Amino acid sequence: MSTATTGMSTKRRNGAGSKRRNGAAPGSETTGRQRQRWLPWAFLAPTILGMGLFTLVPIVASVVLAFFRWDIISAPSFVGFDNFAEVVQDPTVRVSFLNTIMFVVVAVALQLGLALALAIMVQEKLPAWLRVFFRSAFFFPLILSAASVSIFMRYLFNEQFGVVNWLLSFVGIPAVPWLTTPAGSAAVVILVYVWQNFGFSFLLFIGGLASIPTETYEAASIDGATGWRKHLHVTLPLLSPTTLVASVMAIINALQVFDQPYVLTRGGPGDSTRTAVMVIFESAFQRLEFGQASAIGVILTLIIMAITAAQFRLSKRFVFYQ
Repeated sequence: MSTATTGMSTKRRNGAGSKRRNGAAPGSETTGRQRQRWLPWAFLAPTILGMGLFTLVPIVASVVLAFFRWDIISAPSFVGFDNFAEVVQDPTVRVSFLNTIMFVVVAVALQLGLALALAIMVQEKLPAWLRVFFRSAFFFPLILSAASVSIFMRYLFNEQFGVVNWLLSFVGIPAVPWLTTPAGSAAVVILVYVWQNFGFSFLLFIGGLASIPTETYEAASIDGATGWRKHLHVTLPLLSPTTLVASVMAIINALQVFDQPYVLTRGGPGDSTRTAVMVIFESAFQRLEFGQASAIGVILTLIIMAITAAQFRLSKRFVFYQ
């Protein structure tokens, strides 16, 4: 009798416990699903907030401000497209955009050509330990501050006491006015920019070369392709996707060049090295013409978008995917 009673009471307790567990399970599962749904957004919230405050809001504010005249001191006044009309008619702005385009053409060509040549040499001609050394050495200038590098280079290319002219004097070359003539200053700005930025393109090409199957080169060798013909007919076509990425990023960065010409030459002599971003800086923070600076920024952004879109459209003709 007592045993049966005990068994019944045990079943009741087990049944009640199971009911409590079964009753609590749906609520806990729902709470768990809600946490799983909101947890990724909680981790992404700081990044989204930062991008919104420091990227999206300034972009929208710049576009809106391009249609206003504002000098911080007085209230902004709506002027429509007057800022854009003034920018188009300003000879300094036109010269700066021409300088920027010329800089992009020369600097990007040198950057990509040098990066590709060095990548092929390092990947094929050197042992593994030297590859690691040169990858680090060529990438090292990119992590340095552009302003500090430009200050250092300004002393190296000084006409009176610069190391470059001192070395040239040993071979009988007179002192070259690097930073006081239009041609010399433009050459220095391009050389300093390419030296500091080609390392990124170099690493991209290294990765692209490593992804090309060795069987492709073996087949080309069997067909009689050797030396530069192998690279012309095998390496360049198979490296075209990497070349597209490297060229897009190089052109976008070069169109926004500021540090090197500003520190080295302040845009001079005259306007020979003044770039579009330098004009934006001078309009906004020296003349307090924020509306005009925003208009120049909008025009530069549209140019960057147009060139990038043209690159991707033309890439269908020369980019080959394995």
